[in-house]
Amino acid sequence: MGSGIYGIGISALTTAQMALVATDHNIANAHTPGYSRQRTIQSTNVSLYSGAGSFGQGVHVDTVQRQYDQYLTNQVNGAQARVGEIEGYYNQIKQIDNLLADPTAGLSPALQDFFTGVQSVVANPALLSSRQSMISTAEAMVTRFKTIDTRLSELAAEVNGKIRDSVDVINAYTGQIGELNLEIALAQGAYGQPPNDLMDKRDNLVAELNKYIKVSVTVDTTGTYSLFVGTGQQLVLGSQVMQMSSVASAADSEKIAVALATAGGGSMELPDSLITGGQLGGLLKFRTEALDRATNELGRVAATMALTFNAQNALGQDLLGRASGDAGFNGNFFQMTNMGPEVKPYATNNNGGSPVLTVDFVNPPPFGPERADGNYYTNLKTSDYSLSALAVPAGQYMLVRLSDNQQWTDTLANLSAMTQTNEGFSLNLAGADAVGNSYLIQPMRNAARNIAVNPTIAADPRNIAAALPFRTAATSTNTGAAKISAGNGVPWQDVAPNALGFNSSLLPAGGAGITIGYDSATNLLTFTTPGAAPFPAQNVFTKDPDALPSVEQTTAIAAGTTFTLAFAPGMTISFGGMSFSISGQPNNGDSFTISRNASATTDGRNTLSLGKLQTQNTASGDPVANKGSATLQTAYAEMVAANGTKTRELKTTFNAQSAVLAQAQKSRDAVSGVNLDEEAANMIRFQQSYQAAAKIIEVGKSLFDTLLNIR
Repeated sequence: MGSGIYGIGISALTTAQMALVATDHNIANAHTPGYSRQRTIQSTNVSLYSGAGSFGQGVHVDTVQRQYDQYLTNQVNGAQARVGEIEGYYNQIKQIDNLLADPTAGLSPALQDFFTGVQSVVANPALLSSRQSMISTAEAMVTRFKTIDTRLSELAAEVNGKIRDSVDVINAYTGQIGELNLEIALAQGAYGQPPNDLMDKRDNLVAELNKYIKVSVTVDTTGTYSLFVGTGQQLVLGSQVMQMSSVASAADSEKIAVALATAGGGSMELPDSLITGGQLGGLLKFRTEALDRATNELGRVAATMALTFNAQNALGQDLLGRASGDAGFNGNFFQMTNMGPEVKPYATNNNGGSPVLTVDFVNPPPFGPERADGNYYTNLKTSDYSLSALAVPAGQYMLVRLSDNQQWTDTLANLSAMTQTNEGFSLNLAGADAVGNSYLIQPMRNAARNIAVNPTIAADPRNIAAALPFRTAATSTNTGAAKISAGNGVPWQDVAPNALGFNSSLLPAGGAGITIGYDSATNLLTFTTPGAAPFPAQNVFTKDPDALPSVEQTTAIAAGTTFTLAFAPGMTISFGGMSFSISGQPNNGDSFTISRNASATTDGRNTLSLGKLQTQNTASGDPVANKGSATLQTAYAEMVAANGTKTRELKTTFNAQSAVLAQAQKSRDAVSGVNLDEEAANMIRFQQSYQAAAKIIEVGKSLFDTLLNIR
């Protein structure tokens, strides 16, 4: 009996001591990150069976169990990954929001000031001070474009650096998790008991890892974790760790991409779309959705400004009397050098045939369905493109607009015809291409960073083409009531699609003008060539305001010394970059002349058309409607608004998701967290158990002593 009492007492004493140790451990780690509360699980010892019945033999500790719920932990990790992604995205995009929306440092004030400078030339085309003011405001606007683009480029470099840092942190965490997997498996195999503190440490590392990238966790029968990213790409498998690396993207060497080591010892570049959650996912999402879009939108505004302004400027005449085709004339107000689209062959391309893909802006098409509308627009989009040589169908390419994944498959020539009409650029390949070769096309990448005022115009404001190179007049001997308008410069398409500039061959400098005579018997206007040179073959566009439907008509004119048009009062006639109307009814023999605009120092007609580009829908072109859907200011404002809306959305979402994370952590802590009040109560309880067990041993000792004292 004494032996039984001793055994039971010792087992109770040991069990109470273990419970006290577990309680002490909980109290000591109450503020340790990732620690899960532990408790002892105890069971009765095997009973001693006898004829008198079953006698208990005390108690023992089966294991030390951590209070842990995998489901609640997964909830916390998922919420943490989402918060990390939103925070990484928000911290970057708010910098763009502050940059674009600044009322003084943004682009809008510079655009407004520039067109104010244009209007000053409209009012005083002969004043060099007005012309210089236009150049000064243009240079200020160009500087603003470059300043914003530089800041966006700095953000891109900052994102690259943060991607590298995130990859380094991820590798550090996955390496430690792999090592802990091995330690946990060895400890559990050696002792048959879970190493709780090691498991807590591993779970805490997984939680920290989710701050940088979202990972999914699977647990095998040995308690080993396997971690996966994306659509199942292996990151950790037992003690085997697949390291990530930051590499230059195969498509764009200016961007840092993420690669994952493969079992064969190489590495595989991961598409940005596969990396979600955490800071790394937020950075990649920001770059794709916000930074690239802002850069392209800024570039589109710059390219649209330069292309349309140059096209209209080329229709004019400078203060020295020079027009398109004349020596020394500068049609481009903005210098287009290095503004064009950028093409980046993939690093994996086969260059055996020395293929060289070139992409160029096409001349902007004329605004509106009628030439007399004047001005131009562009079909440029705020997107990058990828072009890939296909094996099937042979000899064809696939072009993908990356902003919306719109795809076209055709020969390169047909694709180029499509892009010229719909996307605003042309494609041309020199050299032999190989199947599988791919190219990244960035039409807008260089526009804002390289836009510049033509240095020749900047050096001499007389080179601004403020006037128009032609003037109209009614013959002084006319007897009818017909009048001819002063006219305006308009796009023309006689030689090539969207040809730029005034057709100076129709009105050479110093030559005779074009005569327009009226014959009442035939109701025809006869256009007589200046001098001995015949009219070139061309298209002449006319609009009769009284005809139904009142639309512009195209008349193909063969080469010759004259051509005729049916007359209608108020009709508009456009050809060779000139447009004018004849109102009223002429008498037989009445005539009009179109001549070069010599000594036109006070003519500001072309700058009037240049000024219209501020309010004309020149951006976001629709080739069916033959016009844009947004002004330059509107396009920029839409970019600012979209970025601001996304910034506010992310801030709101971040606050909401942070609340979700806090709630998930609270739910997990209710199960796993240490409550010091509870542990204090447990300490008293287990202390009393310890004292009671000691009392059992003391009783046993007393009984044993009594037996020894019997004589």
